Amino acid sequence: MATDATTTEFQNPTDFHPDFHSEKISSATSYDGLHFWQYMISGSVAGLVEHMAMFPVDTVKTHMQAIGSCPIKSVSVTHVLNSLLKSGGPSSLYRGIAAMALGAGPAHAVHFSIYEVCKKHLSRDNPNSSIAHAVSGVCATVASDAVFTPMDMVKQRLQLGSDSVYKGVWDCVKRVARDEGFGAFYASYRTTVLMNAPFTAVYFATYEAAKKGLIEISPESANDEKWVVHGTAGAAAGALAAAVTTPLDVVKTQLQCQGVCGCDRFKCGSIGDVIKTIVKKDGYRGLMRGWIPRMFFHAPAAAISWSTYEASKSFFQELNDNSNSDNVT
Repeated sequence: MATDATTTEFQNPTDFHPDFHSEKISSATSYDGLHFWQYMISGSVAGLVEHMAMFPVDTVKTHMQAIGSCPIKSVSVTHVLNSLLKSGGPSSLYRGIAAMALGAGPAHAVHFSIYEVCKKHLSRDNPNSSIAHAVSGVCATVASDAVFTPMDMVKQRLQLGSDSVYKGVWDCVKRVARDEGFGAFYASYRTTVLMNAPFTAVYFATYEAAKKGLIEISPESANDEKWVVHGTAGAAAGALAAAVTTPLDVVKTQLQCQGVCGCDRFKCGSIGDVIKTIVKKDGYRGLMRGWIPRMFFHAPAAAISWSTYEASKSFFQELNDNSNSDNVT
């Protein structure tokens, strides 16, 4: 999922972002003047928009990372894309989108709501604390990954297979539960969490450096709330973080797609075991399979997700303000 682009340090936080006006918020509502359920809906909408917009790119990445997946053997982006379009038409790029919708909505609802709640409590004395933001992001990631991982596994299996492999989401869930057990749905959970930790670290370090550099290059944009600065810095940070963590993403895909279309099965399912198998079969370059589409996914994903999330929050804030005005009158 996208990284927390709005958890940046602002020069004048109380001027730039409503998160920091907690003293003005009614006790009847939560942080930013919103109820907890409003955060969940905003996060759910943001997650659905992000993943639906970028789903074809994710499908290409999954095929590139699944060693031995049928019918594609090449790791070229253009070859994978052409093969998918030739074998199944444009619809093949959207296999598994139903599973994504079932997982991404609830997972992002959990992610954003947990993030906001943790940020509220951890940054109470210092609303500009990067440590509080980072810890909040980790808590949100651990919780949301627990929700999303099972459906992410189903999504990737559907992306790889044709209709002859799985008839749909429910068929995939039933067959995996019957043949592999409940643990198969969480085979990649540990890897996913371990992947997101360095992703977050690299993202924030790159984001702050890129934002500082852009402001120095263009002093007239010193107001670092400008969407151009946030968008450019966020895209650069997302792309670099995605590239750096690609090896763990390849491991995650391998664990989630075991036995599908020729993918290997692993006895213990440890990260080391999977890495050894990949290196033995395809060399160290195999650990970087799909890095290009992964970068193209994460660069715009953060912008899409957070802009949608903030737009949803603004809608609810305006709704609450109007409701409060009506109650006063």
